Amino acid sequence: MGKWAALEVFKFSLYVTMPAVLTYIVVAQPELLQNIIKNRSYIVYPPEGPRPPTAEEMEQINRLSKEKR
Repeated sequence: MGKWAALEVFKFSLYVTMPAVLTYIVVAQPELLQNIIKNRSYIVYPPEGPRPPTAEEMEQINRLSKEKR
């Protein structure tokens, strides 16, 4: 085994252990996961606007406008 083989063994062990360690850290601290989710919100919904009038309100508006004419 040369120094390249040792490097490959190191890289493979790094690729296998890092996801396992990070998963353990997140599972052990659920509040950390909640903070990550809050900081990474990709969808930001705009505030809710005024609601359109109901059918009854529209009828009343039409009746008032006809009375004014």
